[in-house]
Amino acid sequence: MQRRSIPVILDEIGALLEIEGENPFKVKAYYNAAKILAGYDDLDALIEQGRLREIKGIGETLSAKIAEYHETGKIAFYEELKQKMPAGLLELLHIPNLGPRKIKVLYDDLGITNLGELEYACQENRLISLFGFGAKTQEKILRGIEFVRRHKGEFLFGEIYPFATALKQRLGQALPKALIEVCGSIRRKKEIVRDIDFLAAAEDWREVSRYFVAMPEVEEVIAEGETKTSCRLVSGINADLRVVDRGSFPCALIYFTGSKEHNVRLRGLARKGGLKLNEYGLFEGERPIEVRSEADVYERLGLSYVPPELREDRGEIEAAQAHTLPSLVELGDLKGTFHVHTEMSDGTDTLEAMAKSAHTLGLAYVGICDHSRSAYYAGGLKAEEVLSQWDAIDRFNAEHPGFVFFKGIESDILPDGSLDYSDELLAGFDFVVASVHSAFTMSQADMEARLFRAMENPFTTILGHPTGRLLLGREGYRVDMGRIIDAAAATGVVIELNASPYRLDIDWRYLKLAKERGVVIAINPDAHSAKGLAEIFYGVGIARKGWLEAHDVLNTQDAGAVLQFFRKVRDGKKH
Repeated sequence: MQRRSIPVILDEIGALLEIEGENPFKVKAYYNAAKILAGYDDLDALIEQGRLREIKGIGETLSAKIAEYHETGKIAFYEELKQKMPAGLLELLHIPNLGPRKIKVLYDDLGITNLGELEYACQENRLISLFGFGAKTQEKILRGIEFVRRHKGEFLFGEIYPFATALKQRLGQALPKALIEVCGSIRRKKEIVRDIDFLAAAEDWREVSRYFVAMPEVEEVIAEGETKTSCRLVSGINADLRVVDRGSFPCALIYFTGSKEHNVRLRGLARKGGLKLNEYGLFEGERPIEVRSEADVYERLGLSYVPPELREDRGEIEAAQAHTLPSLVELGDLKGTFHVHTEMSDGTDTLEAMAKSAHTLGLAYVGICDHSRSAYYAGGLKAEEVLSQWDAIDRFNAEHPGFVFFKGIESDILPDGSLDYSDELLAGFDFVVASVHSAFTMSQADMEARLFRAMENPFTTILGHPTGRLLLGREGYRVDMGRIIDAAAATGVVIELNASPYRLDIDWRYLKLAKERGVVIAINPDAHSAKGLAEIFYGVGIARKGWLEAHDVLNTQDAGAVLQFFRKVRDGKKH
């Protein structure tokens, strides 16, 4: 991870230019570049090879700025823009539904430069008379300010996990005699994390700590000591390094993985058995009991080994006592996936590129799922474009035995609960992912009625991202997930676990209920590029947190069984 993600910086440049009132074409160039480059995971290589100009939409000016950042860690133009404006204006961009245009009005007309000033202006009802605002907008902004404050200092798991894993590998390579592990909420695969916890077992804590604080990702050393070193990284997240001896490592790994509630339960069980458990070891009186792994610790407490994802004190202790913990789904269990966008709507890659990426991941099928016509802003397909795509899929499948593209669509659920397209056209798809993309502010009763009607539609196979949430960006719309799960059980509709790290929707806390009600889950990446298919990894982590086993997940079945399942769902709603 570089000091800041290049796409994020380009997006912020676009926002700053828009606030400044710059030429709209120049503004759009930065926004487009940010979106395009977000789809590349090999930017460093392209920059070093001087191949940025080969990317459509990246001209000479943008290419030079990106190369400048790669070489120096800064873009002079970006720094100059920030100097022109109050630093707090960028913070306002984190408020849901408050874009650069509205921020410009607030700045020009009311002189608002930060979150506190904006909140005060709302409390004084000063936004009501502004052009383009009004009482409802002011109310939404107040809710947005509360949302930003509630989530301050939080980071997406999908942004931090690759970074933490890379640092762990580097520490391990530099210190081959040490044991290194990432702990905390990252190891438990929580969707939102606040910091990175590293645990090391080493003979010399100074050697580990010295290497840790010298890494280029470290911006500031907060504290350095024999048992704990704390730093703030250039990405803004804090990282703690704990160092223990090898004998303490298994118990320390459990302790620093957490959760706090899970650990409290474990210590209580130890006390009942006449033992003491802490981060330094498992003891009988003052005598340490030798344990060589986490599994040894759990066994000594009369428990089956509890996978890290389940350590949330949500029934896992009782299941471990009864030795009835589920055999959790694994990434290798997935044989394919659904909900994948191509260049025909708002994706960036072709069928061929998607198939190649899927093959690399060991997948035997992919469900193509471009946007339907109502999503005009995302290049939603007209009826004739759907037919053209079907022809392309048929040709590809005929030419590539052993791999299958399913014909799907992500159909907008319209405000009245109906789907895009005629029944005649919908009948031609292998499956339909039905999703809400508009009118998020309906009352709970109206939104639930909307979803119920969509799920009762005979052509709806999968309910896409069922709450519509964007983690750290937007709350989900108002629904009772218990009622949605009941409706899925009644109609046979699959509920999507949207694996995009920006969504991870359905929330893992509801997956156990879905499993109990017999609702099938599909782990879908909502991929908009070939690279994005790999995000099924995050979905599997969330599925594991939700106690799901392979048989609970649709895409652990082979292509033939999946097609039969689709037909069964459709036929079941016709009777």
